[in-house]
Amino acid sequence: MHTVWKGSISFGLVNIPIKLHTATENKDIKLRQIHKECHTPISYQKVCPGCEKEVTNEDIVKAYEYAKNKFVVLDDEDLEKLKKENEDKAVEIIDFVKLEEIDPIYFEKSYFIAPDSGGGKAYSLLRKALVESRKIGVAKIIIRSKEQLAVVRVYEDTLLMETIHFPDEVRNVQDVPNVPSEQLVVQKELDTALMLVDQLTTTFDPEKYTDEYRTALMELIEEKKTGKQTVTATEKEPAAASNVTDLMSALQASLDKTKTKKTGTRKKKAATTKKNISEKATTARKNA
Repeated sequence: MHTVWKGSISFGLVNIPIKLHTATENKDIKLRQIHKECHTPISYQKVCPGCEKEVTNEDIVKAYEYAKNKFVVLDDEDLEKLKKENEDKAVEIIDFVKLEEIDPIYFEKSYFIAPDSGGGKAYSLLRKALVESRKIGVAKIIIRSKEQLAVVRVYEDTLLMETIHFPDEVRNVQDVPNVPSEQLVVQKELDTALMLVDQLTTTFDPEKYTDEYRTALMELIEEKKTGKQTVTATEKEPAAASNVTDLMSALQASLDKTKTKKTGTRKKKAATTKKNISEKATTARKNA
């Protein structure tokens, strides 16, 4: 399992060297966009709308827009320094709380925590303490240049870290439009609704739920592939051939230009010679 972060986590005077591994994965089926005519995958270019020029990664810098079209440019060195200063710190568990005190809206991404070299005993101690106390730890961590609030809890027999949103990252529920105020509910309708809830109540089993759309899409893809309903992208001409064509065009243009120049020179030379002969003839007649 790939390590996405390596450091240590501490509570009190106990320090645990750890590694983080992504606990979940996105299994969405990625579809490419291709040209309907020749079936070539579409590519996207980074273009500066101001200069109308294509730019490379080397031409791009990071900046913060503090007002319309006004920016503070941030050098990679500055950002790297801030990142280094914070990532070098151990993840410290600040508080211990009950899991049910945190609304699920705060939860973001999950990571398995594995002990690093020499951290097995302290890892087991924290795991046991969380199980016995029925609490979870609240901590801070820097992941991908972003400070995250996180909770540490036990999942099956493994410590799990879940990043959670800061309070100011959760939008105000008062801003949700068209939410009806409390209205009078007919008791008969409520009794019927509660009966339906009771009939559908069960123990949560995650294996019961599947992504039916993803399954159907994969079946459709396999069906088309088996039935040879496929297309092949048009191969682009090798760059060398293009260069040869360009070179030949340039050579031909040069030859044409040279021919035109030579023809012009000959005509000019002939005209000059004719003029000289004419002038000599006129001079001879005058002398006679």
